[in-house]
Amino acid sequence: MEGVTPLFTEAEFKTAKSKDVLPLQCLQCKRTFHLSKTRVQQALNPNRIAAGQKANCCSRSCAKTHQNPPVAVQCLQCQKTFKKNVSQIKKSPNHFCGHPCAAKYHNAHKTKGTRVSKLEVWLQGQLPALYPGMKFDFNQTDVINAELDIYIPSLRLAFELNGIFHYEPIFGPEKLSTIQTNDARKFQACIEYGIELCLIDTSKMVNFKEKGALEFLEIIQNVIELHVGVEPTSYLLTKEVPSHEG
Repeated sequence: MEGVTPLFTEAEFKTAKSKDVLPLQCLQCKRTFHLSKTRVQQALNPNRIAAGQKANCCSRSCAKTHQNPPVAVQCLQCQKTFKKNVSQIKKSPNHFCGHPCAAKYHNAHKTKGTRVSKLEVWLQGQLPALYPGMKFDFNQTDVINAELDIYIPSLRLAFELNGIFHYEPIFGPEKLSTIQTNDARKFQACIEYGIELCLIDTSKMVNFKEKGALEFLEIIQNVIELHVGVEPTSYLLTKEVPSHEG
């Protein structure tokens, strides 16, 4: 039976009444679904192309996927290969395997709204030059399963540069609550992993200027130099300390 995948015999088909339902297998998800004998007969008609397509799959979504199967694409950030639907490719020609990769790429290639991210990019150039023998990880997520703006493995020391979105409801109170909850979880995770996290309030930097950026670089330098060769001490450079009870 061209155009359909029957799960019934020819004898069962012949003895079935027009309203009796017959089992078919979805070409896409391989699940069993049922259609009436009349619908199956319509699907077998070579002049009823649309009916044949409907009989191939259990749903519209499966039919669309079967007609336009996912295409292998490469993540623009980490180069990982994964599959993406044709409709998704049309909507978003840039391919990312997940939100972390998308965020990293967009933060590094922003042309608008880059107030704090410009500061981060600038610091990523300054710190390794000032401390050539020290390893810096920028925007890594594999240390505490959450992104850290700056992390120094040898000192188990991290820095977060918190802009105005961490303190004021620019995008509404619900968004602010989500951001602050994530901040608190990140703070707690650092405690559990034995990492000192210094939170630096950068909300006063409305537009990036190197003169203003030097102030934050000096803060980071002072903390680093206090930790070199001595036991780390816990303190924060921020408006508020996130709650980390529990």
